[in-house]
Amino acid sequence: MSMRTEILKYGRIRDLRTDRGLTQEAVADYLHVKQNTYSQYEVGTTRFPLDVVVKLAEYFDVSVDYLVELTDDPKPYPRKKK
Repeated sequence: MSMRTEILKYGRIRDLRTDRGLTQEAVADYLHVKQNTYSQYEVGTTRFPLDVVVKLAEYFDVSVDYLVELTDDPKPYPRKKK
């Protein structure tokens, strides 16, 4: 029995990046991944891990729910102080 894994496409990370005039390389540097890895996140050929989702939400100041398209409201929840 093989497990079927669907590719998830999260276009919002591309939209957030381009709306802010950022390059894939700039966001990849922030995430400490290669540019081609980040590119694969944007097009959906590679799933991004939860820690990357959290970092992106913090970077773009949006909620994780917004990034994964569970809501259309980008406003983040109140965050814990670090």
